Amino acid sequence: MQVTARRFKKNAHGALQDDNIQKAFSKVKGGFPIARAKAAGELPEFDALRDQARDLKNHILDNLDYYLEYFEEQVLLQGGKVHWCSSYADARAAVLEICRAAEAKTVTKGKSMITEEMALNDHLAANGIEPIETDLGEYIIQLAHEYPSHIIAPALHKTKDQVSDLFHQHHEKYGFSERLTDPQALVNEARRILRDKYVAADVGITGANFLIAETGSTVIVTNEGNGDLTQSLPKTHIAVSSIEKVVPTLEDASLFLRLLARSATGQEMSVYTTFSTGPRRTDDIDGPANFHVVLVDSGRSDLLGTNKQDLLRCLKCGACMNHCPVYQAVGGHSYGWVYPGPIGAALNPHMVGLEEARHLPSASTFCGRCEEVCPVRIPLPKIMRHWREEAFQAQVTPKPERWGIGLWAFFAKRPALYRPLTRFAARSLKIMGGRKGVIRRLPLLKGWTDVRDFPAPQGKTFMEQWKKQQRESR
Repeated sequence: MQVTARRFKKNAHGALQDDNIQKAFSKVKGGFPIARAKAAGELPEFDALRDQARDLKNHILDNLDYYLEYFEEQVLLQGGKVHWCSSYADARAAVLEICRAAEAKTVTKGKSMITEEMALNDHLAANGIEPIETDLGEYIIQLAHEYPSHIIAPALHKTKDQVSDLFHQHHEKYGFSERLTDPQALVNEARRILRDKYVAADVGITGANFLIAETGSTVIVTNEGNGDLTQSLPKTHIAVSSIEKVVPTLEDASLFLRLLARSATGQEMSVYTTFSTGPRRTDDIDGPANFHVVLVDSGRSDLLGTNKQDLLRCLKCGACMNHCPVYQAVGGHSYGWVYPGPIGAALNPHMVGLEEARHLPSASTFCGRCEEVCPVRIPLPKIMRHWREEAFQAQVTPKPERWGIGLWAFFAKRPALYRPLTRFAARSLKIMGGRKGVIRRLPLLKGWTDVRDFPAPQGKTFMEQWKKQQRESR
């Protein structure tokens, strides 16, 4: 996929003016966050489980090489194969080689963020193999030639009318000529089309929410059951996963499963939680004859031991973006790569380069809601601050911005100058705000005041109030 993170400001401005995007994302505030809060509130030990999950993830990352090698041993014992891939190119080549060995013409796919990262669909299509997304959201955006705008709800940015138009345009060749508008009817139409695809597919590709080291199993968590059909009907199953998904034991996986669905959709558990262990045995009535796991690094090991290692704890639940006011306003595509929202703002600079994604760490109000709801307590605001500091030091930010920060730093280091200047600025802005206490236009804050009013400061500065409190307490 084409990376457009460099154009975040332009992308965001366009999203703010797009009525369909605003209509679609207006539902986020009243959906996932409320469901998560209810699910968390009904589990008294929810916060204790988050602490356990954070600590367990840290232990795994400290011993990642051991658990990955242990996982490989168990996969081999179960009759499967593991492919180690340091880059997206290696991973694409590995998947293509497996598909060619299976003489595949069509491939069904379950929802997988890592295959989005590596642009697998385009690679397969360019080599004469048709990929078919089976998750309904992924299927919709595949028809639209777009990429996900949300980790767990890929087509969140699409309205019902847009989906109706897409199906009417693309399904006529299957004999569906009527334009449907009822959501259930649209789902049924997609189901009827995909049913034949499952049966005809030569290879099934899924992602993996977890890799179980002690059993060599891969785990997928879905609500539609498409993943089960994708990995059990074709003769070959390929599970593509990034390396940090490994967990030591089945019991450890149960800890993360108790947090994942509650954080993502507000469910106690997703409808389907499927464990796959090796190819079909002789006494199995179904299942693939060949089982492959493609492990993808692509820069993740470079995060180990750094001040951004905590990013590798991510469960890909989407809770951070569900609660982010910036994401809710500008949508997922504004971020310009696979991962949107706070996790994208913190991860994408590493994955696509700081110069390309320099805007993203600044696309935050630092309200802290992302860290507050993260099931593994990733300090996302702290990591975004690290990126801001590195962008400043590497001089990838515009000169006026660096000069402005440098000027502020000059005065901030000199309290005798800083305090009177802040008093003067606060008084001036208060006057500009008038009786309503809001400022509609500010030259240096045009990005803010173009879309919202700026609240004028009220009362005295912090230092003035603090000194007054100290005098009164004596």
